[in-house]
Amino acid sequence: MADIDNKDQAEMDPADMEDVEEVEEDETGEDENSKARQLTVQMMQNPQILAALQERLDGLNGSPSGYMESLPKVVKRRVNALKNLQVKCAHIEAKFYEEVHELERKYAALYQPLFDKRSDIVKASYEPTDEECEWKADEEEELTDEMKEKAKLEEEKKDEEKEDPKGIPEFWLTVFKNVDLLSDMLQEHDEPILKHLQDIKVKFSDPGQPMSFTLEFHFETNDFFTNTILTKTYKMRSEPDESDPFSFDGPEIMCCTGCTIDWTKGKNVTLKTIKKKQKHKGRGTVRTVTKTVPNDSFFNFFTPPEVPESGELDEDSEAVLAADFEIGHFIRERIVPRAVLYFTGEAIEDDDDDYDEEGEEADDEEGEEEADEENDPDYDPKKDAAPPAECKQQ
Repeated sequence: MADIDNKDQAEMDPADMEDVEEVEEDETGEDENSKARQLTVQMMQNPQILAALQERLDGLNGSPSGYMESLPKVVKRRVNALKNLQVKCAHIEAKFYEEVHELERKYAALYQPLFDKRSDIVKASYEPTDEECEWKADEEEELTDEMKEKAKLEEEKKDEEKEDPKGIPEFWLTVFKNVDLLSDMLQEHDEPILKHLQDIKVKFSDPGQPMSFTLEFHFETNDFFTNTILTKTYKMRSEPDESDPFSFDGPEIMCCTGCTIDWTKGKNVTLKTIKKKQKHKGRGTVRTVTKTVPNDSFFNFFTPPEVPESGELDEDSEAVLAADFEIGHFIRERIVPRAVLYFTGEAIEDDDDDYDEEGEEADDEEGEEEADEENDPDYDPKKDAAPPAECKQQ
């Protein structure tokens, strides 16, 4: 039988033999490709490899690919013309943001009467009418008449047991405590002062003046300082940098200035007194020295680092200013317009919902990837059943 097979093989046409060899090579190539794909999948599941790859890609970001150098000179000239057009686009965009600033100023004047009324209610200089206080709850929050009556009686009983509070006590302090960005700045010794905060207002620069906005913190009379208003002004620029026009991405805060707080003697929470013992080198006597040193406090917000004319800052100052700009922008954009929602916590829940949606989208994408893998004829679920040790959750 073996002889017959050898004979048949010897009598086969050489061209047929070549076809057989090619088929065997193709099958071998498919196996190698399948192994390569599986190896790639395993590598991409390794967080260390992904981190190294990301770091490599970040290093390449913005670096020339060599493609431009390979273009003919006449094409490079035309690309330069496009870049000049892009610079003009950046200058038009800068004008756009200037007009947006003017529009903000216009609508700020429309919002202000409402914000003023909010302030009057908070500080008890205005009592809203029953009609103004009526709020239609969501359907799921609606109560039966019996439950409403019971809740009303309980509230009346509580009101009888304690003094009638004026306005909305600790409104802004509660807002600050509910926002992580602000609560991180708060110290325990700041809270008694912020209980006296009655309002925060945003004032925009006048027409024709350089772009800026000022945060005004209005305080009632208190034992800590004599100021009734503390201010923080942020100066902005809406024009492309001549040395790097393509980096323009809207108005940027250039610097900020605070104000002098006229602290009552012994009430300055931005400073603390420490006692230190010193020993005389010659006589060996010991004395106690009292020193005043900076203290962590929200009110350091009103004394930001000064930006030198050169514009160069050390790393610590840059970090402080970057955080300061973020806080100022957040107060202007979110806290002042939506203060009541941060007081109740509803604005924070909305932010959390946004993050949840992103997570769901990510889960959906993972599900799509898994479906694609299952539809892949080369996909072997057994090989993905046990992830590498580095991928296992601790």
